Amino acid sequence: MKEITLTIDGYAVTCKQGETILEASKKIKAIHIPTLCYSNKLKPHGVCRLCMVEITRGAKKKLVASCVYPAEEGLIVQTKTDTIVKMRRILIELLWPTSQQFAKEYGVTKSRFRLQQEDCNLCGLCVRYCSEINKSNIVYFKNRGIERKVDFIPGYANECASCEKCFDLCTGGWIINEMMKMGR
Repeated sequence: MKEITLTIDGYAVTCKQGETILEASKKIKAIHIPTLCYSNKLKPHGVCRLCMVEITRGAKKKLVASCVYPAEEGLIVQTKTDTIVKMRRILIELLWPTSQQFAKEYGVTKSRFRLQQEDCNLCGLCVRYCSEINKSNIVYFKNRGIERKVDFIPGYANECASCEKCFDLCTGGWIINEMMKMGR
């Protein structure tokens, strides 16, 4: 594959064409882009938006999710502009308490928002693992909008409990807590 070079936070980064900005950024230890919904075991999804960065191409700037946006030759990427930091602070509050690992770094001490499912940030890692890897679709998103939550297909929680393969992906602990409530 062809190699390309882009600039991330002033660092020249060379990567293979087809890699994402997030993957390219991991080549430089001084750069850290936070994520909650990313796992190298799964296809990138871009749902948590913590990995947003600002890209510049010519005179145009825009915000993109670095886990799904492809690295491009000559692209200029900023990971900590004032806009990005402000957005991450709000996201940390919205994803409270599952985003605690980033709260101190971004100066967030509490959330202004009331959460529906406090141990789940709706990252979808368990849902995607169950679908993409296990091909069983036992864990799924139920409802839409502010009523959205993760749930099990009725009657199939035992199969989920015997698998447990997505448990280590769960950043909030929802799936493990649900299994404990069921006595598993």
